[in-house]
Amino acid sequence: MKFVIASALMLLAPAFALAQTTAQPAAKSDTKAAAKPAAKPTAKPTAKPTAKTAAKPADGKTAAKAPAKSHATAKAEPTSSRTQLKSATNQVAAGIIAAEAALSPAELAIAERVHVGRMPCELGAFVTVTADPATPGHFHVEGKGFKYYMSPVATTTGTVRLEDAKGGAVWLQIANKSMLMNQRAGQRLADECMSPEQVVVAEAIKKNPPVSVLDPLPATK
Repeated sequence: MKFVIASALMLLAPAFALAQTTAQPAAKSDTKAAAKPAAKPTAKPTAKPTAKTAAKPADGKTAAKAPAKSHATAKAEPTSSRTQLKSATNQVAAGIIAAEAALSPAELAIAERVHVGRMPCELGAFVTVTADPATPGHFHVEGKGFKYYMSPVATTTGTVRLEDAKGGAVWLQIANKSMLMNQRAGQRLADECMSPEQVVVAEAIKKNPPVSVLDPLPATK
């Protein structure tokens, strides 16, 4: 009896082993098949929303940048207009100053007679007269404690006269000497100032003094 049962088990063992081997590939196939559908739906929905989400902020940034540029352009336009207005105002002011500084032919002729350079004056003082190269006919008159910007003024006596209307100063030049006065204060700032040309004239006057109208006429023989 035992022999019959053992023989039956021996015959059934290969069939049972074959059944287990066939079941394992089937299980693996079912597992793979179940995994693939689950993976695909998970990957696709995750990728698409991510791409859309990334795209939307990018569009938002672009939209934000566009108004900023327009705002910058709007700001630049008023600045440019102000700059142009300021430039035009400066040009008009410069034109007015130039017109005021322009001299007549008579005044320019007087300016040509002005002695320039550093001139010694009485009491050890000095006055320096320098022509302004930027503005023909105008002069800088400087000394210790004063500095004036002067232009010629016509006179009826032929005396060379320079004035600083703002500073209230006057420079008078005659043949043998020059003098600087402050008209506002009624004060002489420098006197007996002489250029080399005036020194020559002063020496000639000493040697041959001019006849005064107050001197008596010489007696007639």
